[in-house]
Amino acid sequence: MVKNLWSAEAANNLTTGLEELVYRSNLIGSDRAVCNWGGGNTSIKTVEKDFRGRDIEVMWVKGSGSDLATMEAKNFTGLKLEDIRPLIDREEMPDAEMVDYLSQCMIDSKHPRASIETLLHAFLPFKHVDHTHPDAIISLCCADNGKELAQEIFGDRFVWVPYVRPGFTLSKMIAEGVQNNPDADLVLMEKHGLVVWGETAKESYDKTISVINEAENYINGRLQEEAVFGGKKYDALVEEDRLKILAKLMPVIRGAVSDEKKMLLTHDTAADILEFVNSRDAAELSQVGAACPDHLVHTKMKPLYVDWDPSSKDINQLIENVKKGIADFKKDYEAYFERNKNEGDVMFEPAPRVILIPGIGMVNSGKNTAMANVSGALYHRAVSVMKGSTTLGKFVSLNEAESYNIEYWPLELYKLSLAPAEAEFSRKVAFVTGGAGGIGSETCRQFVADGAHVVLADLNLEGAEQVAAEINEQYGEQRALAVKMDVTSEEQVQEAFRQTALAFGGVDVIVNNAGLATSSPFGETSVKEWDLNMNVLGKGYFLVAREAFNQMKEQSIGGSMVFIGSKNSVYAGKNASAYSSVKALEAHLARCIAAEGGEFGIRVNSVLPDAVLQGSAIWGSKWKEERAAAYGIEPDQLDEHYRKRTTLLVNIYPKDIAESILFLASSKAEKTTGCMITVDGGVPAAFTR
Repeated sequence: MVKNLWSAEAANNLTTGLEELVYRSNLIGSDRAVCNWGGGNTSIKTVEKDFRGRDIEVMWVKGSGSDLATMEAKNFTGLKLEDIRPLIDREEMPDAEMVDYLSQCMIDSKHPRASIETLLHAFLPFKHVDHTHPDAIISLCCADNGKELAQEIFGDRFVWVPYVRPGFTLSKMIAEGVQNNPDADLVLMEKHGLVVWGETAKESYDKTISVINEAENYINGRLQEEAVFGGKKYDALVEEDRLKILAKLMPVIRGAVSDEKKMLLTHDTAADILEFVNSRDAAELSQVGAACPDHLVHTKMKPLYVDWDPSSKDINQLIENVKKGIADFKKDYEAYFERNKNEGDVMFEPAPRVILIPGIGMVNSGKNTAMANVSGALYHRAVSVMKGSTTLGKFVSLNEAESYNIEYWPLELYKLSLAPAEAEFSRKVAFVTGGAGGIGSETCRQFVADGAHVVLADLNLEGAEQVAAEINEQYGEQRALAVKMDVTSEEQVQEAFRQTALAFGGVDVIVNNAGLATSSPFGETSVKEWDLNMNVLGKGYFLVAREAFNQMKEQSIGGSMVFIGSKNSVYAGKNASAYSSVKALEAHLARCIAAEGGEFGIRVNSVLPDAVLQGSAIWGSKWKEERAAAYGIEPDQLDEHYRKRTTLLVNIYPKDIAESILFLASSKAEKTTGCMITVDGGVPAAFTR
């Protein structure tokens, strides 16, 4: 049952009609079983003062591209009703003309473009109108016998509107249907959704909830759990096995869906998804079509259903089936586009947005994790709708031509155009070791600011989690992931990349940055000190690079590695033989990997910093005292000492190193590999040539 979330206390604090509309909209959008992400629309009719101080009737309606759950007052559009109402006397009105006309009716040109379904709200003579996409209602509206069953549920209280694409014609049909039925208090839109109204915000909201629950009660009364989706065909694998398989499978999927544009992945093993993918009817039912027109832009007309018997646990067979399934899906999508395209249409990426795997669950793709999650959230709604529709009768959807025309409908594509432009590292995942430190954290922040998702790997998990939390607070959920990792532990390195695959699908950039430093005269250098440097800075860089190299090869979409070396990579530092030797090893290891990685599109370059004291765990350790002693100065004189020895007379900061890292990882350096860049202010003894 859908809960009524109305709070009299909260509502009593609302002082304007627009505030009431925001509150009501947020309540409706907060439950995705009531309204899809980005879908639905709400309105209120009020009296406002125009620029001349005259009273005018204004309708506030959801602006295009907004989501009811998070909308604010600025996301609504105010329109002059006296300019809109006469439109109902027209016989027809094309979309482009309607959009242009409504733009002239806005009370403020700075408001967003009005919803596609603005006229639906304007033509109904009620103060408050709500249009939603509730699972229970769409189950009824997508059942082949839905209209007949609606009569049983609602009697004469409903208006049934045959499927028509949103716009002028549908709005007029709804208005006339309500006008011709004085008993009507709701509209059922075939294959689409619900419209209700009220004289108060609470009355309209309450009606939405009560109507949904009437339909849900009816469906639940007919539901036979053992017969859902034809009954169970497969058993879900235990969680440990599911995640183990997904960690291996996700980079394969990511590579296969990223040949046009890179995609990020998320996975979903929720109970309702597992019930569906493991059922007898899932293979056929999933191919019928979208459960709601609003889904199409994000889920495409159909998902990919992978034919695989999970009881075999044959991951190699699964990988082959997935590769073939994605390849076939893309060919089929390209043919679908060619059959239905209109002049000027540009094909989206043909790869699937939703991949269903028996025993495992669902994998979703998108330009970022947020969009992948939207596709997944919408398919949860599709599963719920199919469950309801098949309980009532037979699930039906839009035909292919109409599905295509919704997917490529300019009014729907306009919503996508409102998203921010993609940045240099959009669609990419960067894995940074030492992510909690000065250079590491600054690098992660710059990567995310330029579009990337990042993994902060560090022994200091608390510090990495703090930086990740700050990034996610600023840029949105799931942009940064913190993992605890000791670079000298093969098992921990492998586990970190496993978590990366599960979180994002794979990796595009790694920054080998974790480090330490020791200082002692050569004759006093102990085996313990030597081994410590070699383990962390040699073995550690090797393990991280090797795991990344293999994951990048699995994806087959290239990649970039940046090693953080040191001035000491090319300069024999006094009293630092262990540190300098392993830093030279790092630089040469990078060149060796670059030589092997070229054929796979994997670039490897190095940045050689010097004396980055700010925010550095290394320089906050004994190393600072040791280096000061080597130069015969006090520790607090090191900053000035290092500045004066550079030809540019500058200090080096984490942001300077981060900028070089991002350059080498970017498209600006796409033809550069095996290179070293010094970022040391100019130390002549360390010039690379």
